[in-house]
Amino acid sequence: MQNERQRSLHQIAVEQFGRAADIIDLPDPYREILSHANNEIIVNFPVHLEDGTTKVFTGYRIQHNNILGPYKGGLRFHPQVDLDEVKALAAWMTFKTALAGIPFGGAKGGITIDPSDYSTEDMKRIVRRFTHALGSNIGPDHDIPAPDMGTTSQTMDWVMDTYANMSPPGFRQSVKGVVTGKSLPCGGSVGREEATGRGVLYSLRHWCGEKNERLDSLDIAVQGFGNVGRHFALLAAESGSRVTAVSDHTGSVRADDGIDIVKLGQWVEETGGVGGFGSADEITVDEFFASDVDVFVPAALENQVTAKRAATMKARLVIEAANGPTTPGGEQVLADAGVEVIPDILANGGGVVVSYFEWLQNRSSRAWPAEDIDKRFRAITWAAHDKVADVLDRLGCSRRDAAYIVALERLADVYDRRGIFP
Repeated sequence: MQNERQRSLHQIAVEQFGRAADIIDLPDPYREILSHANNEIIVNFPVHLEDGTTKVFTGYRIQHNNILGPYKGGLRFHPQVDLDEVKALAAWMTFKTALAGIPFGGAKGGITIDPSDYSTEDMKRIVRRFTHALGSNIGPDHDIPAPDMGTTSQTMDWVMDTYANMSPPGFRQSVKGVVTGKSLPCGGSVGREEATGRGVLYSLRHWCGEKNERLDSLDIAVQGFGNVGRHFALLAAESGSRVTAVSDHTGSVRADDGIDIVKLGQWVEETGGVGGFGSADEITVDEFFASDVDVFVPAALENQVTAKRAATMKARLVIEAANGPTTPGGEQVLADAGVEVIPDILANGGGVVVSYFEWLQNRSSRAWPAEDIDKRFRAITWAAHDKVADVLDRLGCSRRDAAYIVALERLADVYDRRGIFP
């Protein structure tokens, strides 16, 4: 087998859906199409910064597939953003939206940048110039970005405003749906900020129902304490689970009787990271991965659960709150040890589901109440898990393969009906 370190993230993404395609004998033309992105957009754009210098930034927008609807996917601002990463993330979005059963395709984009290196004013200039560079490559009926790592509702507000001001005057009020994840005053949706974390909790609840487990009997470790990890940890603690270990780029902490997630959140807001949190014991990264917990939730970057780390893990369940956190070697080690994995395209789809609701609200100039959002969100999320569970029972494959099979069967059905032009 090719060494894990030599395999690109996009290669891994293609291999993942390829296993499921083999199980259902997916026709070769559909495999070929889904192995490639429809469009790969790279823009190099200059920005005049506050200090008087001018710098050229590189941005990406990968549009993987739109057979089911407009391209949909986040904008990631991070130093590690490159073409291979966004190609993989865009492909995963195609399968994620297909699995959820919502009328979107898959896309992803971003800028190779560390936002912490720039002032708020500089970031506003960078975002506006990036939006201008993308131009008509995005749009509310064509390609709809959203927040991701390093971007926020403020970022989306700037993108929306820039796009609106690039549009003819008569269309400026009808293009708010060019992005989702906006602030509420600018057309965002109730529940969007915590949606991905809430979806991860629904994954855990569904698994508990399948296995006759009690949510309030579980110990959980969470890697990453950004938007997704923090919201999941808080919701899990409110549901009675004990979050006993948390880690991020600044450090790792553990408290066997449970970490106070509210206090940890306040600490992170004040200091910028988990490291140094005085109400828990500091541990090493290796000790964190080897934590004696029932559930391990990677909610950080890709390729974190490697074969070496997986061999030390004691969890019975891994829920992929991040995109691509488990390497193929890591997954094999977990499978050999009988550890279940709820894959990213199933576990972390909550954000795009509520993004769909935001898009619908923008198109109809309405704002749905929180109870409507929660009811619709749970119904869509639960249905996806039910379908995956049915495939598990029917085919006896892994949960990841089952999730891809649900997505691929939907994509193949549409391709069968529409055909391949011309």
